[in-house]
Amino acid sequence: MLPAILICAATCILMIASVLFFPKLRLGKIHISTYWLVTLLGAGVLLLAGQADLPALGNALVADTAINPLKILVLFLSMTVLSVFLDELGLFRYLANAALKHAHGHGGQKKLFVVLYLLVSVLTVFTSNDIIILSFTPFICYFAKNADIDPMPYLAAEFVAANTWSMALIIGNPTNIYLATAYGIDFLSYLKLSIVPTVFAGTVAFLCLFLLFRKKLSAPLGGEPHAVILHDKPLLWVGIAHLAVCTVLLAIGSYIGLEMWLVSLCAVGSLFLFALLFALVRREKPVELFSCLKRAPYALVPFVLSMFVMIVVLEQKGVTAMIGNFLGDGFAVWKYGPLSFLAANVINNIPMSVLFSSVIGEAGGGLGAMFATVIGSNVGAFLTPIGALAGIMWSGILGEHGLKFGYLDFLKMGVTVAIPSLFAALGGLALVLI
Repeated sequence: MLPAILICAATCILMIASVLFFPKLRLGKIHISTYWLVTLLGAGVLLLAGQADLPALGNALVADTAINPLKILVLFLSMTVLSVFLDELGLFRYLANAALKHAHGHGGQKKLFVVLYLLVSVLTVFTSNDIIILSFTPFICYFAKNADIDPMPYLAAEFVAANTWSMALIIGNPTNIYLATAYGIDFLSYLKLSIVPTVFAGTVAFLCLFLLFRKKLSAPLGGEPHAVILHDKPLLWVGIAHLAVCTVLLAIGSYIGLEMWLVSLCAVGSLFLFALLFALVRREKPVELFSCLKRAPYALVPFVLSMFVMIVVLEQKGVTAMIGNFLGDGFAVWKYGPLSFLAANVINNIPMSVLFSSVIGEAGGGLGAMFATVIGSNVGAFLTPIGALAGIMWSGILGEHGLKFGYLDFLKMGVTVAIPSLFAALGGLALVLI
């Protein structure tokens, strides 16, 4: 047991160090994120050291269950591609610009802040937090520079909104998908549990952000927003239709015997077929498809699989059972929520969710423990940059635009906003479970 614990602990420490001190490995013109290389190395050391029961590990990786990591990755990557396709056609940029242009002439920075927060919140519910952050962050940087305003209130609002309202639907975050499917919770059952905690957390997060940045938001606006034109509306409507139909089928899939990963994969296959037909008829290259394939977060695959291997090994060694027995099943919401929130900022929210899923199973924590962990995995994303891949991506984009927002700056925002939002969400969950 001890060697496995030491290897896993060392891997987590090195992963955090890689994110903080050497996030990218440069090989000529190619930049490779180091966080997944570290976890892949850790999983490899575990296997080479003979710490894993290889037949059992193999069965876990290919098991025909809802928590098969391959199915979860297919679901998340498919939903990501559907959203990226819309982004490539300019939908998110167009909506952001329309909202910001409206606010620009009616009420200054405070109204602009409110409009942006609401827009990101709504879009996050129906897409995913990672896509919104990838799409909106560069736009906000450019807009703020043109308007001669401090971009940080808007960047913080975008990041917090995306990682709070991602709780609302099961597809909003890969951690939601993993934890909900581990407990056999379908799309609509998840929504019944999630809506009240999400609204509570989202409201408190907005109020905290507004108080935190109220002085900066009092400054006048300058400049004008740029016009954004949608150049391919027919193909855009095809993309919107695919996302809408996919979301509906995800909602009713459990009632008609459709697995979520299969629904999303078929949606992507159909979308690609339509896009290829459009390109063939127009005698053009399917540029959007190439961009989707290029932008898909492939690093998530080795990262999730490596962390899954480590958690399975810890489970085989009895570590998760030991933790589960220690925690027990009493006061589940108020134990698992804060613990998952903190653990996400030590080992990242995806491996934390895999670990806690096993721990909850051993402890018999039930729905309260499961959804408290969902809350911790989402809200924990804005305590520190380590909390989620979204934080790592967001910090990287800010650096590309010459904006300094270090670990302590992130932590200051996190303590001010994340902790009140966490307890608001947990309070909402406690009310739902009564």
